[in-house]
Amino acid sequence: MEQTLPQILAYLGLGIMLTLSCIGSAMGVSMAGNATIGALKKNPDQFGSSMLLTALPSTQGLYGFAGFFLSLNALNSLTTLALGQGLAILAVGIALGFVGLFSAYYQAKVCSNGIVEMSNGQDVFGKTMILAVFPELYAILAFAATFLALPS
Repeated sequence: MEQTLPQILAYLGLGIMLTLSCIGSAMGVSMAGNATIGALKKNPDQFGSSMLLTALPSTQGLYGFAGFFLSLNALNSLTTLALGQGLAILAVGIALGFVGLFSAYYQAKVCSNGIVEMSNGQDVFGKTMILAVFPELYAILAFAATFLALPS
C-alpha cells in the first residue's frame, strides 16, 4: 500500500516521539543508577530511597509510549489524512520526543545529586522528590499537548 506524504510525516512524528523520549529515560535512569551504585558504597542502607529516585526519569519514556499509542490509534481510525493533520502529528512527535529527552536528562541530574547527598548523610529524599517533579512537569505538558493536536 502506497503511503501519502501526510501519512509519512505522521509516522515520522510517531517514531521521533517514541525514540527520543525513550532515549531520554534510558539516559536518565542510567545516570541516577550510577549515582546509586556510588552512593551504596558509602551507605548501603540508602538503596530503597535511591531506587525510587533512580526510577523517576523513566516516566518520560512512558509518556512517549502513551503519546505514540494514542496518536497511532487516532491515525489508524482516519480514512483520510490531510497534510495539516500529518504535520500536526509530526510537530507533537518532535515536541514530545525532545521534551521527554531533555526533561529526563535534567530530572536525572536532580535525582543524582539527591542520591549523592543522601549517601553523605543528608536527609534530602523528600526535597529531592519535590525538586525532581519540576523537570517532569514539562514532559507532562508536552504529553497533554499531544491530545490537543490529534486529528479527530
